[in-house]
Amino acid sequence: MKSVTKKLFFLLPLLGLGSCSLDETIYSSIYTEAFYKTAADAEKGLVAVYDPLGDMGVGPALTIVSDFSADQSYPRAVVGRNTLTLFAYDANYTTQRTAGRTNESPQQIWASCYDGIEKANWIIEKVPAAVMDETRKKQIIGEAYFMRAFYHWNLAKNFGDVPVKTKPSTSEAEATIPKSAKADVYKQIYTDLDQALAAGLLSYPAVEKGRPSKEVVNALYAKAALYNEDWQKAMQKAQEVINSGKYSLMPDVRDVYRYDKEDAARVENMWAFEVAPISPGRAHQLTGLCGPPGNAGADYARTSFGSMFAYQSFFDSFDPADKRRQLLDTTYLDRSGKTVPQRSITPITTQGVLIKKYQDPNTIVGQIPNIPILRLPDMYLIAAEAEARLNGATAVAYGFVNIIRKRAGLPDLKAGLSKDAFIDAVLQERSWEFFAEGDRWYDLTRTDKFMNVIPKAVNNVYPTRTPTAKNKYFPIPLDEINANPKLEQNPAWK
Repeated sequence: MKSVTKKLFFLLPLLGLGSCSLDETIYSSIYTEAFYKTAADAEKGLVAVYDPLGDMGVGPALTIVSDFSADQSYPRAVVGRNTLTLFAYDANYTTQRTAGRTNESPQQIWASCYDGIEKANWIIEKVPAAVMDETRKKQIIGEAYFMRAFYHWNLAKNFGDVPVKTKPSTSEAEATIPKSAKADVYKQIYTDLDQALAAGLLSYPAVEKGRPSKEVVNALYAKAALYNEDWQKAMQKAQEVINSGKYSLMPDVRDVYRYDKEDAARVENMWAFEVAPISPGRAHQLTGLCGPPGNAGADYARTSFGSMFAYQSFFDSFDPADKRRQLLDTTYLDRSGKTVPQRSITPITTQGVLIKKYQDPNTIVGQIPNIPILRLPDMYLIAAEAEARLNGATAVAYGFVNIIRKRAGLPDLKAGLSKDAFIDAVLQERSWEFFAEGDRWYDLTRTDKFMNVIPKAVNNVYPTRTPTAKNKYFPIPLDEINANPKLEQNPAWK
């Protein structure tokens, strides 16, 4: 993050544990005995809580682990990435370093989330005794609660039942805990978000870049409740964000993703993985992955590989009048200024459509377009779905979804839809709005639609895709099972 993440690269990992096998002596506890005494200690400890978010964003496990499993985008057919697309992984895959891409695997999600949880736990445990301004102290602890909720939520949507960790580990025994039922994971997420809301976090725009505002806490609350099928809570929290008036939709949807409009885009892009063109620093691979092979696209990136494309069928699903379709393209501008059809440059990707959400044609060191995590349109579409789940396709539900369609340049959604047809329309609207943002796969799994939808998302690179019921959640990495005798593999993967 420009004000948070770029500081993280330089911090030593003194403040927590990864999720790998644990030695009997927990060395991080040695440091914490003499740490968290001052305001400076507390601030540094909080920055470390964000560090695992960077580890997930660099890969970026935040996006492509799910996106390469879904029906919008696919990778060049290389080992490691196509394993996700073809559902060929097992518990060994999630652990092993496949073609150098551990940071693009479910293993990275597991490791990073428990790393972040451990660091958040030290903040929550120790900072209350620190000698510092009491208002800032509460805010630091509130951010730690938010991040702990965020990490637990990522674990739940990827793995289902997972261990809930709410105390820092000073011994191997404290670090060895069993899984909790998903309902209990969400109960803890709610509790942590309530604590974050009570901490006096600032509202946008006073909040520092990269940190959660009070409204962002409610946004995560709304999305977690959606995944928990807690429709009333999802509606309540989404409306609280909308009615706060702190955020608004940008008039042109393309400006949300422009590398040179990041500051202006924060009025809609509420919380993101933010990066900075510094060396060394935090960057991500999406700019290079999405551009044409061989650095051919002058408007994409200085270095691009042609390794992530949208399915032609997804591109064709858009109304031609939909402004969001302009964030995809079947042509690109080459270095000589000539418009070139994407399908003409390599037989590997003849059906590939270019993704334009992460363009940065200028930066030489690092790649800087932010990766959205929570955007305001999500709140409107969560509210639309939650209202429909509760009361059917009411005028209120239509009003929420039509706000998003109006910005896209589309007419209002067809009136008179049944409850189920309306919910399907909202899910389709989510697909068009949030493609390449790590969202679609989880929409398909939380609604149990993935087994029907995914086999239709094929092309000449991936002519057959056959997910099974067990693919709803990833298997727990085998290293974690071996390291923790209380941890059981997900039943479908035994």
